[in-house]
Amino acid sequence: MASILVVDDQQNFRFSLAVTLKREGHEVGEAGSGQQAIRAVSARGFDIVVTDLRMPGMDGVALLREIKKMDPQTEVVVMTAFGSVDSAVEAMRHGAADYITKPFQPEELVLVVARALQKMGLTRRIKDLESLLGKTFSREGIVGNSRGMQEILKLVSSICHSDGMVLISGESGTGKELVARAIHANSPRKDRPFVALNCAAMPDTLQESEMFGYAKGAFTGAVRNKPGLIEEADSGTLFLDEISLASPSLQSKLLRFLQYGEFRRLGDTQERYVDVRLVAATNIDLSSAIKQGAFRQDLFYRINVIPIHVPPLRERREDIPLLAEHFLRRFAASAGKDIRSFDAPALETLNGYEWPGNVRELENAVEYAVMLAQEGTITEPLLPVHIRNNGAPVTGGGPMTLEQIEANHIMQVLESTGWNQDKAAGVLGIGRTTLWRKLKRYGIAPKKHNKAAAP
Repeated sequence: MASILVVDDQQNFRFSLAVTLKREGHEVGEAGSGQQAIRAVSARGFDIVVTDLRMPGMDGVALLREIKKMDPQTEVVVMTAFGSVDSAVEAMRHGAADYITKPFQPEELVLVVARALQKMGLTRRIKDLESLLGKTFSREGIVGNSRGMQEILKLVSSICHSDGMVLISGESGTGKELVARAIHANSPRKDRPFVALNCAAMPDTLQESEMFGYAKGAFTGAVRNKPGLIEEADSGTLFLDEISLASPSLQSKLLRFLQYGEFRRLGDTQERYVDVRLVAATNIDLSSAIKQGAFRQDLFYRINVIPIHVPPLRERREDIPLLAEHFLRRFAASAGKDIRSFDAPALETLNGYEWPGNVRELENAVEYAVMLAQEGTITEPLLPVHIRNNGAPVTGGGPMTLEQIEANHIMQVLESTGWNQDKAAGVLGIGRTTLWRKLKRYGIAPKKHNKAAAP
């Protein structure tokens, strides 16, 4: 359990709180003033300090500030009399984990301390992971303590010094590009370029020229020689995202390059050579694409030397609080807001949602909540409505399947954006092409609005 210091100038009340917390298995110390508390924290340190706000000499807010200077990871819970909540809110702005209003029942104190412990555990786990892996391994924004993510990080650590081609698979929004960047950042190529090409972001006709470049006069508008992304990536890493959507001509030319290490710019006769490590990613099963004739089997064998699968967020729920805290810190700092944590109901809601859009959807949800919040804590009402409703209501025939939840969620987002697919894709955290595929898969027909009838 935890080590807790109870600070209050009333001895009987202080003793009563200590007894309550000891019954929960905690190790409890007592201090009768702010000065005594400072000496106690300095002597041995505590996980949590529970302090009254109004005390002679050093008050609770002053004590809070001193404790945070001594050890920022010590969580502080403040006690305040009824009608003095403004003082408690002020304490929250200075870093208090929570507050409780007198008079209160013993079980209320136990619950508040449990929430503070949960917050302390999340903060320390993130810092410990960053400290441990940051010394020898660049995570490149990867946050996760689940078994699946730790196995991926171990695999990345073991393969990053080789030049073997890597194929990263996983649903949209799981963080496949972050894994690719981690491979590059920990490789001997880390000081050379990391160049990314999203095959879903451009028409088939432009993929080849974007990848391999073109010679002057190769087509109308080619008024100069232009090197492709593969030349920009020379001595570095080339990341091909959504490679399943590579055009047949790009697949053919890419296969030749991987076999012989040479290529030609579009419309050129000169053979060129570059040294790149290829990392590709796909959000669909390439074996199915091969059976349908949409992807070359020989190219698949070439790029699938080192396969890495990134699990969806719903299969690593223990990472949700870590990721949520990570995004909260980033967006709160960007917005200049003093928002430090999620309350227990908000975390419970985040943990219970299915996350069809995976980490990217969670990131968008936290950004949304931070935009609405003022200061202090993210509460459940600040989360997007569809997340609070767990994606979709229960139907008469029973709970919806994951696919039904995703289809319903896409419909809600489309409705909220006036069926603007570019905006909807942005809210969902997926590419426009991915959204188009999902609409086709779920049989969702885009609505055509009559502009003349619009109010």
